Amino acid sequence: MVETEISQFTRECNDWKETLRSHRDELHQMQTTLQQAVNHPLSKEEQTELEHLQNQLHIQLINIHDLKQAVKLHDRKLHSDVSDNPAFSDNVYAYHENLNEDYQSLENTINELREQVDNFIHQIQ
Repeated sequence: MVETEISQFTRECNDWKETLRSHRDELHQMQTTLQQAVNHPLSKEEQTELEHLQNQLHIQLINIHDLKQAVKLHDRKLHSDVSDNPAFSDNVYAYHENLNEDYQSLENTINELREQVDNFIHQIQ
């Protein structure tokens, strides 16, 4: 039973890490797209919005990095906890669930940011 749960948690961790890598690449591409889209002078409001979006992209890249590191650490801990103590701790379940909530929250934030960037690019073109 414990081995099944560990393998399931490990699969989820691997899926999260892969998706986070993909999001990281996408956010870098959004940064490039924003830079390329600004090929004319912007109004004060547009400049403010551009800076806001650039800041949000940077913040979300940091959030992706931090969550990815937490997932990696959790995945390592899953394997070491089983080696050290075959009883699967409630703390492992709770921490995994917290990571899942953080992951889902970041997914929602990135989706909203993607929409904001798309709207801004359409607005300035």
